[in-house]
Amino acid sequence: MLPRERLEIIKKIAIDEKKVYVAKLSEKFKVTEETIRRDLEKLELQGLVTRSYGGAILNAEKTKEDVPFYKRSQTNIEGKKYIASRAIEFIKDGSTIVADCSSTVLEILKSIKNRSDVTVITNSVEVLQELSQAELNIISTGGGIKQRSLSLQGPITQSTIQKYNVDLALVSCKGMDIDKGILDANEAEAEIKRTMINQASRVMLLIDHSKFDKKSFVKLFDYQNIDYIITDQKPSEEWLELLNSYNIEIIY
Repeated sequence: MLPRERLEIIKKIAIDEKKVYVAKLSEKFKVTEETIRRDLEKLELQGLVTRSYGGAILNAEKTKEDVPFYKRSQTNIEGKKYIASRAIEFIKDGSTIVADCSSTVLEILKSIKNRSDVTVITNSVEVLQELSQAELNIISTGGGIKQRSLSLQGPITQSTIQKYNVDLALVSCKGMDIDKGILDANEAEAEIKRTMINQASRVMLLIDHSKFDKKSFVKLFDYQNIDYIITDQKPSEEWLELLNSYNIEIIY
């Protein structure tokens, strides 16, 4: 088993069981306890766990919305894969893309990792790690690392994004409200996403069904800023009517 594969399994165990033990993991993977400690150190640096005597504890959520990346990445996996399968239909030969740090967007980029003709600008730390050997042309925005979301943020991040004009922005959100618009949980990340859509000819919002009729802390942008919405279930008639009124193409 490769070290990265072992690390992914340990992440899942930590998320499912809330606590992991060095001795048990050492026995399970047939590696030394020191190797497991190094694995847990990596997960602690990524913000997933806090090491304790004999193991590590899954970090508690700071808020119900600001969920750590690795916990988000384990939810509704089938829905995200379906959304990815529909999104890649819009990625033409030679496309240039700006991509946010969401787990749904990661699924899309994994699906096109062998597309050497596609260029992606992203602030996702996980994309840089997961796709480091991919044929995709990946440009990192740079910036300060936010461990909880595994994203790059700050003035450097925004400045880099503003240097490029791209065909398509791939973004997600934390919620959508009929009256309040498209919403997110964190102002710093929302600002990065606003910069991304300003640089794109077309904007694709990628959300699973749970994001409809869900409020969140920060106004991200308005419906008129969106060209496509891809989701995993048919929205209600009320939502379809609203989105159609803004000429948004809805794919489900």
